[in-house]
Amino acid sequence: MASTFDLILTFLLITLGYGSLCSVSPFGACRKCKGWGAKVRTTRTGRLKRGRECRRCDGYGRRVRVGRRLYNVAVRLHRQAGH
Repeated sequence: MASTFDLILTFLLITLGYGSLCSVSPFGACRKCKGWGAKVRTTRTGRLKRGRECRRCDGYGRRVRVGRRLYNVAVRLHRQAGH
């Protein structure tokens, strides 16, 4: 059975890894359109065709990661507290 120290260390490493990912790459692919920006369809001949724009990402195909969103909120609160 894993000790408490091992669990805390594992959780800390996962948190720091995700934090560094969010600082290096704050945007990820949209989960609904998978980064395409629109629904991709195939024609009768099998060719890919772009459909209507994704409503979730407004056709950009990118989203702000949850960790980066939390960081932005913390920075905004810190700046408001300083004034």
